Amino acid sequence: MGGFAGTLILAGVGLGVSFPLAILIGFARTSQNPVFFIPASIWVYTLRGIPLLMILFWAYFLIPELTGRAMTPFSTALAAIIIYESAFMAEIVRAGIMGLPAGQTEAARSIGLGYWQSMRYVVLPQALVNMIPSFVNQFVSTVKATSIVYIIGVSELTFVAQQVNAIEVTNPVRTFIVLAFFYFIPCWGLSVLSRKIERDIGARRKAANVPGKEIRI
Repeated sequence: MGGFAGTLILAGVGLGVSFPLAILIGFARTSQNPVFFIPASIWVYTLRGIPLLMILFWAYFLIPELTGRAMTPFSTALAAIIIYESAFMAEIVRAGIMGLPAGQTEAARSIGLGYWQSMRYVVLPQALVNMIPSFVNQFVSTVKATSIVYIIGVSELTFVAQQVNAIEVTNPVRTFIVLAFFYFIPCWGLSVLSRKIERDIGARRKAANVPGKEIRI
C-alpha cells in the first residue's frame, strides 16, 4: 500500500506542477509571435519524441551536475515526470484553445479586452471544460508511466513489487498479478470518470443548444 500511495503521489504531484507550465506552453503554441511559438514548439516536439526513460536518466545524471547538489530518487523522478508531462499537456491546452470558435476571441476583443484578458476571462475558462476528459486520460497514462522510475530506486508500486518478488522467489506470477491489479483499479476508475465527464459535457452542450419555449401571453 505504501508503494501504491507513492505511485499516486508521484503521478498527482507531477501533473499538478506541470499544469501551469503546460498552460504557458500551450498559449505560446497558439501565439502568432515566433519568439514564443518557436521555443514552445521545440519543447513540445522534442520531449514528445523522447522516451520517459531517457528523460529520467538525464534528470538523474544531469541535474546534480548543473546544481552541484545531490537529489533524492523521488525528486529526480518527479522532475522528469514534470518535464515530460508538460509537453503532452501543452498539446491538450493548445487543442482546447484552438477548438473554440474564433468568434469567442473576437467578441472578447470587441468589448475592449486585451489578448491576455481575453484568454484569462473568456477563452481559457471555456477551453478548460473541454480539456477535462483529456487531462483525466493523461493522468491514467502518467500512473502507468511511473512504473519506469523503479530503476532509480523510487519506492513506488513496481519497486515494492520487485522487493516482494525478491523475498518470495517461488511465486513471481502471483506477485505480478497483484501488481497488475493495483495498476488496473485506479486506471479503470479514471477511465470510467473520463467517459462520464464527456457524457456530461455533451449533455450540457445539447441542453444549451435547445431553443427556449415560446412564451405566450
